[in-house]
Amino acid sequence: MRDGEALVGALRQAGDPAAVHALDHLFRHGADHELARINALALAQACGLGEDAVVGTLLHAARLGLVEMSWNVLCASCGGVLNANPSLRSVRGEPYRCAFCALDTEPVLDDTVEVSFAVSPRIRRIAAHDPASLPFWDYCRQVFFGTGVAFPEAEAFADLARTALLDAVALQPGERLILALRLPAEPLIVFDPVTHAAQLLDVAGEPTAERQDLALVYDGPRPAVGRTALRPGALRLTLENRGSERVLPGIFVAGEALNRLIGGRRAFLTAKRLLSNQTFRDIYRTETLAIDQRLKILSLTFLFTDLTGSTDLYERVGDLVAYDLVRAHFQRLTDVAAAHGGAVVKTIGDAVMATFPTPEQGLAAALAMRAAMRRLNAERPGEDLALKIGLHEGPCLAVQLNDRQDYFGQTVNIAARVQTLAASGTIFATGPVLGREAAAQLLARDGLDPRPHACTLKGIGSRIPVFELA
Repeated sequence: MRDGEALVGALRQAGDPAAVHALDHLFRHGADHELARINALALAQACGLGEDAVVGTLLHAARLGLVEMSWNVLCASCGGVLNANPSLRSVRGEPYRCAFCALDTEPVLDDTVEVSFAVSPRIRRIAAHDPASLPFWDYCRQVFFGTGVAFPEAEAFADLARTALLDAVALQPGERLILALRLPAEPLIVFDPVTHAAQLLDVAGEPTAERQDLALVYDGPRPAVGRTALRPGALRLTLENRGSERVLPGIFVAGEALNRLIGGRRAFLTAKRLLSNQTFRDIYRTETLAIDQRLKILSLTFLFTDLTGSTDLYERVGDLVAYDLVRAHFQRLTDVAAAHGGAVVKTIGDAVMATFPTPEQGLAAALAMRAAMRRLNAERPGEDLALKIGLHEGPCLAVQLNDRQDYFGQTVNIAARVQTLAASGTIFATGPVLGREAAAQLLARDGLDPRPHACTLKGIGSRIPVFELA
């Protein structure tokens, strides 16, 4: 691991020290399955570390080549990975089909696109680097299911797996196998986690003494879905692999045991959250999305600021000093955004546009930004730079504009217009931002009583309620 030691050394210069230590320990001592698809949030919880510190360190590790990042489109029902991509650019905008659930899932960055990390082969070889060598359940857990699925502990998993699975086989290209099964009076699913092909078996009615026959052929990577009606009793199931890779068909009982086996959930790193991570935006400045790509976000909080007093400042102290002050203000705002789980998307003149995964994070950042500017003024007697801040939350599209990942939609427009309502040193926020309990707690903490206004925003058809935080 000589090459790995050098890379870990480089990571120590960029990442959070405690997170680097935890990651290095995982590389050296973690089980193979723990390194196949790393859940950044679960790792942070297990190590007692901050989530943003671990996420940032993993991003630096990906840049250096210690881990490989994957953007996975998930089934909204079972949490299976319908499509794994090395970058967000490869994620299509149209729905993906989960044959296992017979369900279409639209790739929404809030909850059906996850970001996971796998150790690089140059650091350590693990079984998942050769997925064709993995047994059935290892393949399901390490390759098919996403990091948001919380499997039961080992003993409970084994007990449930025996009940939920009638049988599973591995078929190499060109192989053919016949299984003799006795079908219970329950729905069954013959599912291959490699090609995502599924056959739904509707087993119902009176048991039959006659043998039933069913033949399934696997001939490619496309997720085929079929449906067959059968009766409880004997079945001769013929499985044939005409494709070019190994397949792993398993016969699942679609009942309570299967729900308990794969129905547990835990938090995972979403694409939405990563796009609003300052470290990610600093490292991956360009080519995050394709030019014609449009991906939905159901809820994102936008914060716009504008610096008041800057024009007088340029005339009073000159361009060089004023430029340094404006740069210092940008740095303070960027630091505050990052500390509250958000990121600065861009600067426009003296203004900033930032995003946050939740309204309460955006509101907390706005309050902290106002306080940071007051401290900046106190450090420079005679200066009086103040912010006008506007906040709004809602749906939007993640897009590529001017060679950078950006956002588009009415939510962005409203947030920008709300900022223009604010006076020097004030914050204006819409109802969606302040309507959550966490936001109310923040305001109570600071003794703030929002003052309501009904305003007509330029370019927005109807009057909307906004609230002033003086």
